[in-house]
Amino acid sequence: MKPEAEAGQIALKEERHQYILELLGSEGRVLAADLSSRYKVSEDTIRRDLRELASSGKIQRVHGGALPRRAEAVPFVSRQQIDMESKIGIARAAADMIRDGQVVLIDGGTTNLRIASYLSRERSATIVTNSPPLALALADHPKLSVLMLGGNFLKEARVTTGIETIRRVESIRADLCFLGMCSLHPEVGITVGDREEAYVKQAMIGASTEVVGLISLGKMGTSLPYLVGPASRLTRLITDASDEDVLNPYRSQGIDVTST
Repeated sequence: MKPEAEAGQIALKEERHQYILELLGSEGRVLAADLSSRYKVSEDTIRRDLRELASSGKIQRVHGGALPRRAEAVPFVSRQQIDMESKIGIARAAADMIRDGQVVLIDGGTTNLRIASYLSRERSATIVTNSPPLALALADHPKLSVLMLGGNFLKEARVTTGIETIRRVESIRADLCFLGMCSLHPEVGITVGDREEAYVKQAMIGASTEVVGLISLGKMGTSLPYLVGPASRLTRLITDASDEDVLNPYRSQGIDVTST
């Protein structure tokens, strides 16, 4: 049954929850006022429904409604095998942006890690990272300088975080920052699943002249609990998404979009 087909007839909470999830999956966002009108129940009832769905981890609450909730984090090693073709295209485009003499901040993530594979052996630049896997991947590059940021090691994400990491970032003026993206929504912004990671990403954005977000289509239009900042903090977005309906909301915020 389609959500529209039974509008006005959904009295049981479990049925409403199911229809809300179906509608969220098809439309990408729901508003409490619209759901109240659609299903002929009070907004208070809808808000309770949304709170319960959020508490169970099925949606992400936002002001006035809800967004799809990203799935639970997949282990780093497993993530390296997901969307490999998309990550390769995105990483190639990112590596091509790096110029000789630049100071480049690169945070964690499996897409960012692949940048190391596509950097020219003739490229001379300084790479600053909180990702031990990336630092190790660049160890044999003949001309790159690599600055590894210390701090608390977040095992799940394979990055360093904490006040030590943030202070080191704040002491740097970078030409370019490549930001690994967990979730991105044109209205909600850049979000992540770990508060400490959010703080480090905020510091990297503040320390950089140009901020480039790297993201695959499956992570777009979603949100996680911790806000890094509005999407407009990005100067460029590199993605495998090609649907103009997906990309135009970012372009309208002044973000240059590269579709691989």
